[in-house]
Amino acid sequence: MAAGAVAWGSVADRIGRKKAFSTTLLVFAVFSVLAAFSPTYGAFLLLRFLAGVGLGGCIPVDYALISEFSPRRYRGRILTALDLWWPIGGTLCGLASTVMLDLGGNWRWMLGAMALPALLLFWVRRGVPESPIYLTAKGREAEARTVIDGLVARTGTPAEPYAVPAPPQQEASSKRGLTETFAQLGRVWTFNPRITSVAWALFVTIMLVYYAALSWMPSILAAEGYSNTAAFTGTTLMSAVGIAGVAASAWLVDVIGRKWLIGVSAPLASAALVLFALLLGTPTAAMVALGVFGFTIQLTIPVLYAYVAELYPTSMRATGFGSASAASRVATGFAPLLFGTLMWPVLGLPLTFTVLGAAAALAVGWMAVAAPETKGRELDHMGADPAPATAEHRPAGPAAEPARHAN
Repeated sequence: MAAGAVAWGSVADRIGRKKAFSTTLLVFAVFSVLAAFSPTYGAFLLLRFLAGVGLGGCIPVDYALISEFSPRRYRGRILTALDLWWPIGGTLCGLASTVMLDLGGNWRWMLGAMALPALLLFWVRRGVPESPIYLTAKGREAEARTVIDGLVARTGTPAEPYAVPAPPQQEASSKRGLTETFAQLGRVWTFNPRITSVAWALFVTIMLVYYAALSWMPSILAAEGYSNTAAFTGTTLMSAVGIAGVAASAWLVDVIGRKWLIGVSAPLASAALVLFALLLGTPTAAMVALGVFGFTIQLTIPVLYAYVAELYPTSMRATGFGSASAASRVATGFAPLLFGTLMWPVLGLPLTFTVLGAAAALAVGWMAVAAPETKGRELDHMGADPAPATAEHRPAGPAAEPARHAN
């Protein structure tokens, strides 16, 4: 997923959101199906890696595309609500896994069940148009107008004149392929090192807290004497309560802003996880603390995704988001190994979760001083000009909204 997030983010910024939007999911689905028929463990690992390349690319591409179709007034709410389906999927996954375990389920059937919805979504995604904001940034005004006019016609509203902003000045690049991917990644840092460092720090530390709990929760509960069914049920509870957390996050994000919501909810989630570790000897209290963690961490993650997607201009939005996502994938890929073999056995569970929470708190502190609030601001003025959007930044005309969905 780390490789996919970097590669597809860069590809989406070069060839467009629409192609990457469908292709990433197709790659994930096809290689997941093939993995279900793996003849050897080595083949299984290779096919799962290739499936991860597709899945890792979905997230930055999806958030780039949807942010560019969202009106400024509702952008935070839309991007945050998008993550509602993550805990719903996690809950369904936990229920399905529990049922399959009880039925002596085969891992091949699990992979097949996972790939079928992805294949269906690939078919649906083919009808999603290209982002007019992306087309405008590339100087393809005629294509942008075709998309906008088509969307207006489909709503049945009267067509009105609108202005399409002039494309920003961009440096021409003769680089292609992997070389261009690394060059684009470098531009993410030269564009604004403070913003990129905030994005990476938040992604790495917050996702470490989340995945340490998610990956190891069944093992933690089993080590404390819980049955296998109870261990999976605890993880499912964490995901199920998270649904309410995402819903609350979608409401709060445009009320109190991105930075405040992340700054309060991330430390609270970490504290709830430490409390859970301290209360493991009291099952009911431990489950309550786990539920609080599931709720508060899902206050944090959706707004984190929305916030990072808003921090970068159109020319590098998918790359910026993808690079931060990739950094977290690398960290959450290797850190659980250290968690289970070194930190948990040596430090104990409460202190381990305290260390992870302290890292998240440091990242939140850095965000407070180094990155702007993005609530109600124009996407393409975020990094270079932190001032709130004003009338002169907006395209002229009463019906300009379709042309400035990202604004």
